[in-house]
Amino acid sequence: MDKLEMRHTLLAAKARKQLTWEEIGKSIGMSPVWVASACYGMNSATPDAAKKICQVLDAEPDVAAALEAFPTKAWDEAIPQDPLIYRLYEVVGVYGETLKDVIQEKFGDGIMSAIDFSMEVDKVEDPKGDRVLLTLNGKFLPYKAW
Repeated sequence: MDKLEMRHTLLAAKARKQLTWEEIGKSIGMSPVWVASACYGMNSATPDAAKKICQVLDAEPDVAAALEAFPTKAWDEAIPQDPLIYRLYEVVGVYGETLKDVIQEKFGDGIMSAIDFSMEVDKVEDPKGDRVLLTLNGKFLPYKAW
């Protein structure tokens, strides 16, 4: 089974069981964001995590093997059409250079890791309309001179 077939299988099982990523994450002791990313095929799972995901979603062993497989982290390079994804794309387009500049002023010349990384999505209730709070937490990796 490849990552795309795995993704379809797991998303169908999630819908059939009417589970949220939060529920799945809690049941296996992992972040719901990471679990969703693994199920979408963008991260590989440890054998233990793959087994737990498959148990929660009643998936076959071949799905666990696909979860464990190392992914090719590629995505459509066209401008996204989904409004939520487009807004994230827009945030990076509008604020990317600003974030780079501010990060490098604070840390020096380098990048934020997307490997040594975690992310949280939280809901902040507000009388003017609920807010989405995204926390991106990546290790700073300085560029080296040699």
